[in-house]
Amino acid sequence: MSEPADLPRLPGDPAPCAAVARMIRVDHAGEFGAKQIYAGQLAVLGRSRHAETLRHMQEQEQHHLDTFSRLIAERRVRPTALLPVWRVAGFALGAVTAALGPRAAMACTVAVEETIDAHYARQAAALGEDESVLRATIEEFRAEELEHRDIGLANEAEQAPFYRLLSAAIRTGCKTAIALSENI
Repeated sequence: MSEPADLPRLPGDPAPCAAVARMIRVDHAGEFGAKQIYAGQLAVLGRSRHAETLRHMQEQEQHHLDTFSRLIAERRVRPTALLPVWRVAGFALGAVTAALGPRAAMACTVAVEETIDAHYARQAAALGEDESVLRATIEEFRAEELEHRDIGLANEAEQAPFYRLLSAAIRTGCKTAIALSENI
C-alpha cells in the first residue's frame, strides 16, 4: 500500500491510480471471499439459532461486494484472477469452521474481521482527499466489519476449541489472500 497522501512519493512507489486500483481489486476479492465464508457457514448452520445472525452478516457482505463490483466496472479495474480460488476457499473455511460448531464459526468471523479492520484502516489512511468518497465507503464498511467482530465475540467466539490457534491460522490465511489478491 502507498503511504498517507501527505508524504512525498518515492521512486518505485506505485502511482496513486495504481494503488487505488489495487485497493479496489483486493477489497472486491475480500468481500467476495467473505460472502462465500457465510455461505459455507449457512450450509452447515442454516437451521440453527445462529442462522438469522449469519444471514444478516452475509447480507452486509453482499452489499460490500456489490459496491466493489460497481467500482471495478466504473474504474475499469481488473479483478483478481484468484476469484475461483477464493470461492472454494471461502466456502470451505465457512463450512469447516461451522462443522466445528457455532463458536468456531464465530471465531472465524472474529479472526477475519479483525484482519479486515486493520487492512481497511491502512487503506483509509493512505487515500488522499481526491478519494474522499472511496475513503468514506471503506470507513463505512470497516464499521460494519467491526460490528461482525462484536457479534462473533458476543456469540462466544473466544470459547471455541483451540481459539488462539484457529484465529492465528485464519488471520495468516487472510493476510496471504490480501497479498495475493492485490497483484494477481
